Amino acid sequence: MHSKDSSKKLGINLKKLRLKKKMSQGDISRKLGLDRAYISSIENGRMNPTLSTLEKLAEAIGVNSSELIK
Repeated sequence: MHSKDSSKKLGINLKKLRLKKKMSQGDISRKLGLDRAYISSIENGRMNPTLSTLEKLAEAIGVNSSELIK
C-alpha cells in the first residue's frame, strides 16, 4: 500500500469516527492543542501525523489507535 493510500484511509477513518462521536475538528484541535487546519489536512490525506499524534487523536475521540488505521 502506498503512503498516499494509507493517508487517505486514515483521514476517512478519522472523519467517520469523529462524526460518529459528534465531534468537530475544532473539538479535537482544542483538546490536543493542535491547529484545526492540521486536523483538516489529516482528514483530507494531505498530512501524515506522527505515531504519537495518531495516538493522541485516537485518545481524543475515544477509540483505539488501530481503529484509525485499519
